[in-house]
Amino acid sequence: MKPIKIGLLGLGTVGQGVANILTRNAAEIERRTGRPVQVVSAAVRNQGKAEALQLGLQVTTDAASVVNDPQIDIICEAIGGDDPTLGLIEQALSNGKHVITANKALVAVHGNSLLKLARENNVVLAFESSVAGGIPIIKALREGLAANQIEWIAGIINGTGNFILSEMAEKGRDFADVLQEAQELGYAEADPTFDVEGIDAAHKLTIMASIAFGMPLQFDAVYTEGISGVTREDVGFAEELGYRIKHLGVARKRSDGIEMRVHPTLIPEKRLLANVNGVMNAVLVSGDAVGPTLYYGPGAGSEPTGSSLVADIIDVVRAFDAKPAHRVPALGFQHDALNNYTMLDTSNYQSAYYLRLQVLDQPGVMANVTSIFGELGISIEAILQKEPEAGHDTASDAVEVPIILLTRRVREGLIEQAIERVQALESLVQPVVRLRVESLS
Repeated sequence: MKPIKIGLLGLGTVGQGVANILTRNAAEIERRTGRPVQVVSAAVRNQGKAEALQLGLQVTTDAASVVNDPQIDIICEAIGGDDPTLGLIEQALSNGKHVITANKALVAVHGNSLLKLARENNVVLAFESSVAGGIPIIKALREGLAANQIEWIAGIINGTGNFILSEMAEKGRDFADVLQEAQELGYAEADPTFDVEGIDAAHKLTIMASIAFGMPLQFDAVYTEGISGVTREDVGFAEELGYRIKHLGVARKRSDGIEMRVHPTLIPEKRLLANVNGVMNAVLVSGDAVGPTLYYGPGAGSEPTGSSLVADIIDVVRAFDAKPAHRVPALGFQHDALNNYTMLDTSNYQSAYYLRLQVLDQPGVMANVTSIFGELGISIEAILQKEPEAGHDTASDAVEVPIILLTRRVREGLIEQAIERVQALESLVQPVVRLRVESLS
């Protein structure tokens, strides 16, 4: 049969992974698709550097020429960013070319309009590699779990943040120290904001939640909190209580709406997700029929991400001659059946909470604190009260001690009220530290 021809946008780490996999596994891929799949050209920033790779491709610095080349059937985008990527993808779809992309930010923010353009031109926009690198989580949500009503998702979906928190837990290191090492190792960018402040994870959670619950992509509805405020003290106290801190993306469908949030989270140490360390990713999905299922693997890298891009290429080739109505919908549900659920604000989120109070070691402090929680109807699961350091004369010194509280599950608006009242106490010497707790049961 006539070969399917691929045009690459970008020949960096991910683009090279795609080219290498398609070349190395060409025979196996043809066995799966029933026709040859060939990369014929690539748009690059540095033509000389690309030619030195000796991949046997036609390379050009003119990305538009690849997008507009009539012989190319599928555009595989591995540039990243918005500009000029958005315009190139729009042009490719308008030209009737299928598009495969690893660009989670582009899909999360512009995906609704791009999917509409793809439908109008009877082509596919596929983005398996945009979430969790080599883990086929989108296919699992969209196809493997299609019989289920997805109840919730919880995922470690940013390797940089997970590496930092793992090092802090295992070696007692400070955030700034580990971040510097992550940058030296190439895990974190010179500007690490997208990773450590949760923006990258929010992009990925947006995509997973839309597919899980059958709703339009809504990146602006994700509550996002980073890990730069997590201290080694909190990591240590969490471990004393039987928990580990992970930067978690959580999406939950409730009867009154949808929660989508990214934040540092205490997870019971016995949970599998709590034991995902280093730069690895993992996503836990709970369905009404199957129960909880866990997906684990590398969240980035040349060939892990390339593996997901090529898997999308194979899916597109398999359905190349199929009518659009016979293809698997991009978001797992027919586009006219997507539901505009109510997106809950943070005051209506429900979670358990870890609270650290730095207080003066005085009589009655604990009674004052617990009475506030009692008056608001907030149940306390556990209390960890540390003794003053040795050598202090507690009769004459103004000694500070930490008190750690774990609450039971409660509406966030109530916790905010409790924190406001606790912070008005004269015995409190620092703002209350708040972290969410998820049992994942």
